[in-house]
Amino acid sequence: MGRYHRLVQADEPVTILTVAREAGVSKTTASDALRGSGRVSETTRAAVAQVAERLGYVPNGSARHLRKASTGTIGLHVPEVLTRSSYYMSFVFGVVEQAARHDYDVTLITSGQRRPRPPRVDGLVLGDPLGGDPVVESLMATGLPTVSCERFPGDRQADGVVWSQHAPMLARLLDHLRAAGASRPALIVAGDESDWAASVHRGYLDWCAANGVTPLVRRVSFDATGDEVRAAARALLETAPPGDAGDGGGLDALVCAPAGAATEVAPLLREAGVDVLLASCVDSAATRQADPPITAIDLRPKEAGAGCAELLFELLSGTAPVGTERVHPIELAVRASTRPRSWKHRPGSAVATAPSPAGEPGSARSGS
Repeated sequence: MGRYHRLVQADEPVTILTVAREAGVSKTTASDALRGSGRVSETTRAAVAQVAERLGYVPNGSARHLRKASTGTIGLHVPEVLTRSSYYMSFVFGVVEQAARHDYDVTLITSGQRRPRPPRVDGLVLGDPLGGDPVVESLMATGLPTVSCERFPGDRQADGVVWSQHAPMLARLLDHLRAAGASRPALIVAGDESDWAASVHRGYLDWCAANGVTPLVRRVSFDATGDEVRAAARALLETAPPGDAGDGGGLDALVCAPAGAATEVAPLLREAGVDVLLASCVDSAATRQADPPITAIDLRPKEAGAGCAELLFELLSGTAPVGTERVHPIELAVRASTRPRSWKHRPGSAVATAPSPAGEPGSARSGS
């Protein structure tokens, strides 16, 4: 084979026919060699691959997907009100990068898009789907293979779920606050239309019950503004003023669940001059760069997005059964905002690290 090579013109598109002709084989043999299928010897397969590389041949993804009766695209839905969140942007990047590894494109679908027909995609990834969202309901009714990040708080459930252990991680954070000297932590949390927010709220109430602490909670909307979050913090400070020994004691630590809430509250606490430890349930560049850096739960959103996309591709290929659930690991980053009270006024004190639960490797890290 390949006794001679015809000169390929610089402006000539390189197709599978070009590769076959240059390698001296049939189109079918060249295609099978590059796909790794068919009865092709290793010598021929290597020779065809070498020719394809020399010519700069790029497979036609659209044609390949057509042969597989595939669109070559997956859909990604995230709550429209949260597309400005750094968490969701990282999640989107994770989905897109994993899809690219499978030679797929991604179509972004938001809750503002009401369409009369199902999207032209092979499957769907739902990022933190909210109960009562009519677009999510319609997407889950299409019959398309679907993977959700966290469970859907509705009647339906996705074909695959990637979820995290938020309640145990919040308990770990609260244990850290107690070890740092706090006896009555308060919580600002969104409504239960999100499985994530519901898990955080439930974890807080369970921890309070187990530790004999009177719960102190303020609920905000899922897309709460800075003004709404600060109003919730002021209400908590007024309800249980720091230093108050009566009626369960005043709050001495504040956990903010919504993304960005802790950085909104930090200046308020500083202006009020109160001695309150501060933590966030969502890590970000803002929490890491705050003064002082804010202790936070790192949800590893990019990895979560990649994990959801990968599970969807496994469902599409049949390598994962419907009903598959996978746990996405999250981490606790302990920083100066929850420095133990005995360290409060020591210059240059180290940042505390949270102890790991039994059997779990230490994952606390400093904010850098």
